[in-house]
Amino acid sequence: QVQLVESGGGWVQPGGSLRLSCTVSINTFSLEYMGWYRRTPGKSARELVASIFSGGQPNYADTVKGQFTISKDHSENTIHLQISKQQPADTAVYYCNVLYRRPNSWGQGTQITVSS
Repeated sequence: QVQLVESGGGWVQPGGSLRLSCTVSINTFSLEYMGWYRRTPGKSARELVASIFSGGQPNYADTVKGQFTISKDHSENTIHLQISKQQPADTAVYYCNVLYRRPNSWGQGTQITVSS
């Protein structure tokens, strides 16, 4: 089972930016799929916000296009999520998800709180 560790969450004021990181226990070249999800307060389901398949282009939820950027750093075996112009609606626990061999692997999540 692939191990994932998210980091980079915290408190940010509206309009601010954060970069989340997901460190993967194996070489990220081996991954078929990488994605970031979030669970907002009061909701039980996780929402897909950004994803990328091996050799493909990034995909984003309509609600975050132009605000979120997913990227890979194969030298560090890390997946990043850059979030800019944050708003209170972005307050959530953010999770990393990858596919190497089924089933997919999840990280433990990192909290982002956007407030003034």
